[in-house]
Amino acid sequence: MKIPFLDLKRQYAALQAELEPLVIEVLRSGAYIGGKYVASFEAEMQAHLGVKHVISCANGTDAIMLALRACNVNPGDEVITTPFTFFATAEAIAAIGAVPVFADVRESDFCLDPSSIEKHITEQTKAILPVHIFGWPCEMDAINRIAQEHGLKVVEDAAQAIGSAYKDSPIGKSDNLVTFSFYPTKNLGAFGDAGMMTTDDDDLAIIARALREHGMAKTGARARELLYGVQDEFAEASSVEADALYNPYKYFNYLVAYNSRLDAVQAAILSLKLKCLDGYNTRRAEIATRYDAGLKDVVTVPAPPLYGESCYHQYAIRTERKEELGAFLAECGIGSGAFYPVPLHLQKAFDGLGYKEGDLPVAEMLTKQTVCLPIFPEMTGEEVEAVIRAVREFEGA
Repeated sequence: MKIPFLDLKRQYAALQAELEPLVIEVLRSGAYIGGKYVASFEAEMQAHLGVKHVISCANGTDAIMLALRACNVNPGDEVITTPFTFFATAEAIAAIGAVPVFADVRESDFCLDPSSIEKHITEQTKAILPVHIFGWPCEMDAINRIAQEHGLKVVEDAAQAIGSAYKDSPIGKSDNLVTFSFYPTKNLGAFGDAGMMTTDDDDLAIIARALREHGMAKTGARARELLYGVQDEFAEASSVEADALYNPYKYFNYLVAYNSRLDAVQAAILSLKLKCLDGYNTRRAEIATRYDAGLKDVVTVPAPPLYGESCYHQYAIRTERKEELGAFLAECGIGSGAFYPVPLHLQKAFDGLGYKEGDLPVAEMLTKQTVCLPIFPEMTGEEVEAVIRAVREFEGA
């Protein structure tokens, strides 16, 4: 039996009858950027998360860059983050000219360890960027408290955490800017790149909206005032319809910003799939529960989330023989993920930061032990059991 690590074709087949007419409808509309489909998706996500503001954008990496800039992180500023995550987290920091500073993670949940943060705070520190890795919620009360005590901003990377919760609140409902990715492999995946930011903070939402679209027009003027205290009479100008093909105000620019907009086709697809998200995540949790029961006596299975609920974007086990297990599963026709083989502080791209092996021992240990097993909603019970049997056979159980 061949079991893929992820099978997007199965999900598409289940939604095909609804998806294809919907995409044709968008194509026939002639409105491909902004418009009613993007507005509808933002409103639906706003209701789903119970958050005041949803700001869609082109992808998850852009979302982090936009959020950092909305928090007035500038070239030379330091941002404390985790080394156990996808490269885009730290790449976004560096891409705006800021400096990623890596703190260690906790062995229990792979998330940024609040006790490791304060030792890395300097006069140049501007923000903290925790990652809700694999869907596990970070300890946000402690992180927010540290930020408040030191006058720092917090941007949450929730690229893998749509549907997760911190305590009783969905990840994404926060006064912080929270960033999401809808890359096709995510729990809520588009048919291409897509992303968003969320916040309950009105001012951060204004700045983020301005930064995603050239820092222009009334929103750009207001954003400049919020960031730099510079007021312009254009901030009081009347606005035009949001879906106007020609917007004369767009030729007035107040910030050097970005072009990072969600297109209408992706928005329509995401709206449809959002209706399925709770069901998708419920099925992921069922698979995780079965993995827990079948594997806890032979490998280290994920600890239950300490501070809320996980959406189980990944199911990460730990073994002393990471590479050998991955190779064995491949021989059995079972896909797996070696997330992550190199911690970010030891990536060649960050050689100039001066980190060396041994600086962040927990993250380094986890990269040598972590193997992610298939976990997607369309997996059959037979496939789940086959994965369990294969891992147990490898471990001699």
